[in-house]
Amino acid sequence: MFKEASKFIAELASQGRIVLFVGTKRQAQDAIAEEAQRCNGFYVNQRWLGGLLTNWVTVQKSVKRLKELDDMATDGRYELLPKKEVIKLERERKHLQANLAGIKNMSRLPDAIFVIDSNKEQIAVREARKLGIPVVAVVDTNCDPSEVDYVIPGNDDALRAIRLFASKIADSVVEGAQLMSDKQAADLAAGIQQAEQAATEGHVEGAADVTVAEAEQEDISMEEVLGKGTRKQPVTAKEEAAEEASPVETQTF
Repeated sequence: MFKEASKFIAELASQGRIVLFVGTKRQAQDAIAEEAQRCNGFYVNQRWLGGLLTNWVTVQKSVKRLKELDDMATDGRYELLPKKEVIKLERERKHLQANLAGIKNMSRLPDAIFVIDSNKEQIAVREARKLGIPVVAVVDTNCDPSEVDYVIPGNDDALRAIRLFASKIADSVVEGAQLMSDKQAADLAAGIQQAEQAATEGHVEGAADVTVAEAEQEDISMEEVLGKGTRKQPVTAKEEAAEEASPVETQTF
């Protein structure tokens, strides 16, 4: 079962899809955040906000507000505000940061979610199933496997087990991303090769056209090269008689 789930995650990652790591119980928080960041993924490890998936537009507004507060904290706008206002904004920023830090850069809904303890994350599982998002979950004896698309039987309370499962899923994401990069590199190389081949064929055709043009230019007559006015015209009989009849001037002494 775990191999099937791992293969599914790798296939998703190879297609550039998004996998969301979910684990809000205390034992899973650090492992979920670390492994998701290692594979450049997204995560929820503090509290699952109701409607995080089904009410995505509203959640995006909160994410936008978090980004705005982050910018205010770094570009010096806090210094222009009263101290009480800064404290209020900073409290709001920390609250949003705790709940939305892992999905701040997630621009769209995930294509699958990986869950630690499907019983505790029941709201997340139901939202995903409502939207048709596949669920990969670590399922203990107290969980209902019928709500999960890809079941990973295991202990969802032991820290070592949680870290093991999370690291293996993260490895699958990394493997899939590497396959996608290799495929893109191969496609790019093939495109470059085709372009070079086309350029070579075009150069050969151009050289052949030049050769034909040179051969045609060799057949041009001298009259076309030198111009029609350069050939001496024949003298007519009338012009000859005029020249003979013209008087010759003589010098007298």
